[in-house]
Amino acid sequence: MAEVLAEGYNVFDTAKSPSGTIKYLEKPADVIGLIKSGKLKDHILLVRGGTTTFLAPALSMGAIGVITMSGSPESHLGILTREFQTPCVMTASLTTSESRYVVGETGDEHFVEIAKALDGRKVRLECTDHEVGRVVADD
Repeated sequence: MAEVLAEGYNVFDTAKSPSGTIKYLEKPADVIGLIKSGKLKDHILLVRGGTTTFLAPALSMGAIGVITMSGSPESHLGILTREFQTPCVMTASLTTSESRYVVGETGDEHFVEIAKALDGRKVRLECTDHEVGRVVADD
């Protein structure tokens, strides 16, 4: 059985199980750079939160999957991923860490830990469970 690296909220149930290398997109310039590279569909996109509106161009151009480190399925990004039918795991937490996102309490170290652990990993998203989305090692 494949190793589950992270779990979070599943935005919508889907049989799609995209596989790709996680790419952490910290700022709008990162999104533009990835789009210009022509390798958008090779990556599962990792962003900090559900209000990351700068990800919209990537969704409209065929992003295959999204992981957020905060936010809820009702957030702006959650709505957009449903509209574009892009599998999305929100408020993902590492299965090897006790750190969990808490609104208004979580420090930057939480986000740094997740980005460091996941960026560059080859993974598959599992979004068939009604509530829990999983980020599974695929290397």
